[in-house]
Amino acid sequence: MSAISISDLHKSFREGPVLQGLELAVGKGSLTAILGRSGSGKTTLLRLIAGLERADRGRISLAGQVVDDGPRCVRPEARRVGYVPQDGALFPHLTVEQNIRFGVSRAGRRAGRVESLIRMVGMEGLGGRYPHQLSGGQQQRVALARALAIDPQLLLLDEPFSALDPALRAAVREEVGAILAATGITTLLVTHDQDEALSVADQVAVLRGGRVVQLGSPEQLYGDPVDLEMARFLGQANLVDGMVEGGVAHTPLGPMRLRWPRQAADHLSGPAIVLVRPEQITIAAGGSAGAPGRIVHTQFHGHDSVVVVASQLPQLPRIIRVRIWGASGWGRDAAVTLSASGEAQAWPRP
Repeated sequence: MSAISISDLHKSFREGPVLQGLELAVGKGSLTAILGRSGSGKTTLLRLIAGLERADRGRISLAGQVVDDGPRCVRPEARRVGYVPQDGALFPHLTVEQNIRFGVSRAGRRAGRVESLIRMVGMEGLGGRYPHQLSGGQQQRVALARALAIDPQLLLLDEPFSALDPALRAAVREEVGAILAATGITTLLVTHDQDEALSVADQVAVLRGGRVVQLGSPEQLYGDPVDLEMARFLGQANLVDGMVEGGVAHTPLGPMRLRWPRQAADHLSGPAIVLVRPEQITIAAGGSAGAPGRIVHTQFHGHDSVVVVASQLPQLPRIIRVRIWGASGWGRDAAVTLSASGEAQAWPRP
């Protein structure tokens, strides 16, 4: 049985339709990231699941119970759903302990539930502080503890790390991920951050035009995007003209076998657009075998570098991005050649 089952979900506001026939199934105990651009309906989806909005049409079931199918709508407080909004929404006039205690039953208070949650989120010794006395990461951990206080069957996180600075965001994300893994609670995480979705989620649902256009593991979405728009959206993509024959895409960067099983050799042949990820490309000194180009600049990230190369072949995009381990060692305007290896994804050229 799915922890969440959604079918034919529709929701419109005065400005127009937001969700248009959305379908989604989430397994118990999993962490699913809902990824999409601004306005794709991510927050609306969470609010419908939580019962803060009602669906225009469709069905939402939680743990096998229908909670919204149009005529019937279960009250938010009866759904056992914990919700953490983007800003955490802590009560400013209550201490850490009081914020968490707000959602705990009397029996839970007697059993030391509040103290247990404070320990779980690493806030020991800070129960008497007020929200304005906490860092952004501490506030998010308190908001998480308060959401867990009701012993929910489902946890909804709406861009919970977006207000944090990049260094703190990564650390808090890891802390929260460890807490959720320890609880085993089914979680939906709304985000527009691709790195966040790919690094923490068991599966990722990408929203576009009010629908889930692809659902799968991070590896599946990155390696086997469903269409060209998905390829451009998720990760860096070099889209190269090629010719497909016998399951092999022949490109100016070299031949690349098509990735299966989504495409079969007899379903794709002739002119195609081939997806080549930056890490599949090798740079060599000018004069070597491969497609010629010149280094434009290098983006150094510490653990790796992205080298931006100006292509000198009209069959290639004007700019090619190459990812290499560590520092690049290539200077600006250096003459290089490029070649690609591994499996590729391809689509018929329009």
